[in-house]
Amino acid sequence: MNATSLRGALLAALACVLVGASFTANSVLGDYPFAGGQALRYGLAALLLIPFLRRDPDSATARLRRLTCRQWGRIVLLAAVGMVGFNLAVLAAEQTAEPAVPGVFVGCAPIVVGVLVPLLDGRRPSRVTLYAAGLVAVGAFTVQGWGRTDLAGVLFSVGALAGEVGFAVLAVPVLRPLGPKLLTATVCGVAAVESALLGLLLDGGSFLRVPTGGEATALLWQAVVVTVIGFVCWYSGMQRIGAERATLFSGLIPVSAALTAPLVGAGTYGLAQGAGSLLVGAGVAYGSGVLVLGRRGGGPGRGAGPRPPPPPPRAPPGGEAGAGRARPRR
Repeated sequence: MNATSLRGALLAALACVLVGASFTANSVLGDYPFAGGQALRYGLAALLLIPFLRRDPDSATARLRRLTCRQWGRIVLLAAVGMVGFNLAVLAAEQTAEPAVPGVFVGCAPIVVGVLVPLLDGRRPSRVTLYAAGLVAVGAFTVQGWGRTDLAGVLFSVGALAGEVGFAVLAVPVLRPLGPKLLTATVCGVAAVESALLGLLLDGGSFLRVPTGGEATALLWQAVVVTVIGFVCWYSGMQRIGAERATLFSGLIPVSAALTAPLVGAGTYGLAQGAGSLLVGAGVAYGSGVLVLGRRGGGPGRGAGPRPPPPPPRAPPGGEAGAGRARPRR
């Protein structure tokens, strides 16, 4: 693994660990209006990113103007599906299912992304990435366990999986022209507007209220740590190692949640969580090229990245040269 890939892997890992460790903040917001909380969180995150955008040599406004209508459509869909829709699907699933159920479905995102992204790019999925994604999905299932559910819980959990996949896949075509910081600020601004419209539609003027001290702290944590730092790290990592390999690190979300839950008395970390964490770690290491299981040279599998060219043949003497248990809320 070269320096760029290593940095990308570390950024993606940090983003997922922050999301997993944020579930305590989510529990504090149980009584706060959903749409209003999302509007405040994403709106604040977009505002916090504006000073950083002014430091870019290429104007953020100029880059936004260069976007096509199709790219703007992707950004609107990314915010609606991968952010607002994802959180709404998780909340709806938990009305009739235990939190582990949507968590297990979201843990399958690396497999879906590992198949979908290469196909959309006109290439075959990497077997290495798929093997690694399988390990990550099994590990996430082991950490989360399975819980009570019904058909509605399963369907909404599938919707949460679609949101997790969309958060990565829909960002691929707009990540290059915008970059991680501008993309994060833009989708957060769009998500804030979408959340406000959803709140007005569902709850009218009561969708927003003054938060309590605990709720304000939780919203601030989500906006600053999970959204600004987490999203920028996520897209920075994805820019370096690709969506397929970056999504493998989403398996760290339930692991991080399981590790931090005992600190606040919200769960225990036992043998199953330890075994699942090892499986997730093995899948991430294998998919990112750190762990070699029967691969010559230890490089990434097909589709994971370009291979270095072979060295030129040596010239003979005197002649020429010869003939990749938690509430998963984003």
